[in-house]
Amino acid sequence: MPSINRTEENNMVHIIKKVKATVSHKLTAAKDTAARLAFRSRHILSEGAGEGYIDTAIKILLAVVIGALLLAGLYALFGETVLPTLTQRIKEMFNYAG
Repeated sequence: MPSINRTEENNMVHIIKKVKATVSHKLTAAKDTAARLAFRSRHILSEGAGEGYIDTAIKILLAVVIGALLLAGLYALFGETVLPTLTQRIKEMFNYAG
């Protein structure tokens, strides 16, 4: 096995230290980027901006559904209960024989 002289050994140590420093720097940069992204995401998700559009759409949808149910209930009530009785009472009023 060939022996390595002192200069080559120093060069290899220098390269290894340089690689180690570069990897450490890149790892720190990746951690900083991830932390910044997490903070930004948390900030965006906690903001109330744009929330009004969804709330308004849900309120309108609920109002339409409840209104339709109310109209259907009133239509059923008037169609089966009130209108036949009302018609009968009006006929009795005009057919008064007394």
